[in-house]
Amino acid sequence: MLPDVETCLSALPPSEQRQTCLFTATITPSVRALEALPRPKGKPPLHLCEIDANLPATPATLKQTYLTAPVTHRESYLHILLSTPLNTPRSVLIFANRTATAALLEHLLRALGHRVTALHSGLPQATRTSNLARFRARAARILVATDVAARGLDVPAVDLVINYDVPRDPDTYIHRVGRTARAGRSGEAITVIGQRDVALLLAIEERVGIKLQEWQEEGVNVETRVVRDALKSVGEKKREALLAIEEGREVTGRRLRKKLKA
Repeated sequence: MLPDVETCLSALPPSEQRQTCLFTATITPSVRALEALPRPKGKPPLHLCEIDANLPATPATLKQTYLTAPVTHRESYLHILLSTPLNTPRSVLIFANRTATAALLEHLLRALGHRVTALHSGLPQATRTSNLARFRARAARILVATDVAARGLDVPAVDLVINYDVPRDPDTYIHRVGRTARAGRSGEAITVIGQRDVALLLAIEERVGIKLQEWQEEGVNVETRVVRDALKSVGEKKREALLAIEEGREVTGRRLRKKLKA
């Protein structure tokens, strides 16, 4: 982005003839540190202003829940979660912590019959742009992404955000779930947790100021459906997906120039 910023600044009057204002959604320590930077002679001090700092971190129209899943069967739980009567018609954004995980989920979900695309740093920029356009147009119902999609992404109608991996930082959680329930609309966020994620979940609850409720859908028992319908099929498709990635193939079957790295 820096070349774009430099281009914009080059079209403006000189710094001594203008006022420069910077805006950010998150006041980080590095932003606060700007106040302490030495200023050129004759320049006024920097002024830092926070707006709505005491408002809730997440909107009231956002339903926030969690789903407990064993680490060894997380993909099966995700597949069933995406296939429930309530979630099947929804536009879904799935967040993973690592590029390799996002790539695997894209291959796997596509093999399981879901209309899915991906957005992560392992893809060329042209492919990212194309995939995002497909998701916006609902040609793909599901977008699997890393945190490159957590900030600044404008998708008007995301119905459901799923944290397949629990974010390590509660502020990252806020940015992720902020992709839905925007501009007064309702939305839902489901965070998949394992036994080792309890401390992370508690930190998120403290940051957002609410207790996340266990996910439920009337008439749906995820564990029963996983055992009955998903363990074998998902296991087989996962092996196929891992092989395709190992061979350096895209979800379409075309061979990539280089293999994805973690």
